[in-house]
Amino acid sequence: MTRAATVRRIRRQAGEAVFLRVAGPDGPRNRARIHTTPGPRWFAPERPVRRVHGDASMFVGGLAALLLQSLHPLAMAAVAAHSGYRGDPWGRLHRTSTFLAVTTFGTSSDAEAAVARVREVHARVRGRTADGVPYRADDPELLTWVHIAEVDCFLRAHQLYGRWPLDPAGCDAYLADTAHVARALGADRPPENAHELALRMARYRPGLRPTAASRDTARFLLTDPPLPGAARLPYALLAAAAVELLPPWAKSAVAAEVPAAARIPPLVARAGGRAVTRSIRWALPPAPPPPPSG
Repeated sequence: MTRAATVRRIRRQAGEAVFLRVAGPDGPRNRARIHTTPGPRWFAPERPVRRVHGDASMFVGGLAALLLQSLHPLAMAAVAAHSGYRGDPWGRLHRTSTFLAVTTFGTSSDAEAAVARVREVHARVRGRTADGVPYRADDPELLTWVHIAEVDCFLRAHQLYGRWPLDPAGCDAYLADTAHVARALGADRPPENAHELALRMARYRPGLRPTAASRDTARFLLTDPPLPGAARLPYALLAAAAVELLPPWAKSAVAAEVPAAARIPPLVARAGGRAVTRSIRWALPPAPPPPPSG
């Protein structure tokens, strides 16, 4: 076997392993359906949401988003009680990645159906925190927090680790794109530009704090992920890059759950984040071509 053929084989095997880990066993079939089914889409091919959500920087941004979201006590209580993130972490990842793919790249009818399924699930999630505070997953305030934590982290990651960072107008356009999905899910006036995002984040800030559940989540995600040994070093670099991505107040809360001996210095975390995202980008196969228009 030639060297070029060996490299192609390694690239294919690595890409398949990463994709199946994120998208699940139905990932290849879902991917083909999402990208090749004819029909109108919520977002045109040139829209910024497609650039951001299709880039390997989402591996860093997605992990950072989970850590940031966990600092809202009500949101974290709902996740801890109902999401099965410990019992079925990969299933949760598969569902989340598929939802993002469908709403970003799929047909409008498939996107609408995906949103309807999520809203149906949210309508059944009710409970109380350990302090007795009631919550419900379809609360517009909670939905808005989950949304802004996601897009803030996705955008931060893309600007630092993405192949083609956005200019300021592109960042605003990305937030306007994602606000469309958030409104469909029931969020309350999701931000449509960077200024609005900063204002909404500041409004939530007084109520954000670490809890026993968020600390448990941070330890699970950062120090005890359900991964084979060979994947632990790349994941550790991604995790360190995700922590570095957080606002300073959130970073200090999350990093406290990582043992001092396992902490990675910021410069190493950023360099590792760049190396791992580039490797993932190299390994992952390109998306199937879209169906012909008209």
